[in-house]
Amino acid sequence: MNVKKPFETAVTEHGPTVLRVVRAVLGPGPDADDAWSETFLAALRAWPDLAEDTNVQAWLVTVAHRKAIDVARAGARRPVPTDILPERSSGTGLPDDAHPDLWAAVAALPERQRLSLAYHYLGGLRHTETAALIGGTPEAVRRAAADGIRALRRAYAPEGAPR
Repeated sequence: MNVKKPFETAVTEHGPTVLRVVRAVLGPGPDADDAWSETFLAALRAWPDLAEDTNVQAWLVTVAHRKAIDVARAGARRPVPTDILPERSSGTGLPDDAHPDLWAAVAALPERQRLSLAYHYLGGLRHTETAALIGGTPEAVRRAAADGIRALRRAYAPEGAPR
């Protein structure tokens, strides 16, 4: 009868081989050490159910290969610190650095203009739906939204452009 060796013996016998494999895949350093640790943590969990006739070294190398891939993928998803941020317009709907006071100007609009603008232009509601939300007629909402847009255009017209 074949008796399975204790897990500690497998770590002692095959640990250096597993370390060589993960270092070959990931390079020397903390990523390889993490993959080595993850390999033996996964192996420890699976050890009680491992068949007695399993080629332990081949099995551990297979587990190490998968853990090395996991560590490499996780590293590719980590943000890279930088001192210089790329210039790009906002994709969040928030004003960019060129118009830092735009939201303040919107907030300074009279309430009906602000709500009409918000629900129609930013929320995508029709004037009839906006009127149902804030009260009044669709025509009054249309007028309030137009007045709000006009006020913002006056405040943000390019230099030299008619206001």
